[in-house]
Amino acid sequence: MKPPYDITSEILSLVGKISEKIGEANALLLTKPSPKLRKQNQIKTIQSSLQIEGNTLSEDQITALIENKRVIGPEKEVLEVLNAIKVYEKLNSFRPTSEKSFLSAHQLLMKDLVASPGSYRTKGVGVVKGSQVAHLAPSAEMVPGLMKDLFNYLKKDPDLNLIKSCVFHYEMEFIHPFLDGNGRMGRLWQTVILKEKNPIFESLPFETLISKTQSEYYKALAESDKSGKSTQFIEYMLRIIDQSLGELVNTQAKPISPENRISHFLSLGKGKFTRKEYMEVFKTISSATASRDLKKAVEEGVLKTEGNGNQTKYF
Repeated sequence: MKPPYDITSEILSLVGKISEKIGEANALLLTKPSPKLRKQNQIKTIQSSLQIEGNTLSEDQITALIENKRVIGPEKEVLEVLNAIKVYEKLNSFRPTSEKSFLSAHQLLMKDLVASPGSYRTKGVGVVKGSQVAHLAPSAEMVPGLMKDLFNYLKKDPDLNLIKSCVFHYEMEFIHPFLDGNGRMGRLWQTVILKEKNPIFESLPFETLISKTQSEYYKALAESDKSGKSTQFIEYMLRIIDQSLGELVNTQAKPISPENRISHFLSLGKGKFTRKEYMEVFKTISSATASRDLKKAVEEGVLKTEGNGNQTKYF
């Protein structure tokens, strides 16, 4: 069965904004993020995702662990970080629609932290907030079937990957398939799903914004539980992704050479194009800069033209 959710006007608006920002980010980073950026954001991702679960290690301490340096800290917290580092090193080996891959990621993430890492729970669990039971998960007997349905949804549903990643995150949290590690697995697997379609998500530490808005995160989960649909959670996560992409674009907004802009644009395979279409990819440049780029490319024999004035097309 398809998990229940509605496609609201806010969801449609956010999908549009995110798509634009992905284009901007790809143009700024010339499609593939640098190893330095990936490492910086991997550290932020690990620190923020584990901080949500109560881990107190800092970015500096996590950096030291990545560099195989000795760190003084609670043994369990150090182990959580070491496990997370191994998982993110293998990020590109995980297949988003593979349940076996999903379980192997949990095994790595929770090694020596729980009794049976990589296995679904065999007893009932609930999420307690204060003195109240905030969420009573489905019975252990239902977990394998529910997770199989969820992976079938990922494989077969025609909805956008962007939306399906949010739905998977929420539904996995609702099912609570593991005794521990559900939150960090939900956030990890959303990244695995998203980066399959666009590598920019490998360098997007949206966990940082989740950690800063934890009350909203849990509220969105609770509201979705109450309504019986993941709609509210989808809206929340899309706002987080949109904001994270905006921050990435702003921090990476630095001068790019005309040659690199032309090279990147041609790699998109758009065929004949106008100056306006060129500027739609590079939103931060002026019309004068776009004209200079194109004129130089024509003079160097990289491009040819047809037509005149505003009707000029390049190829």
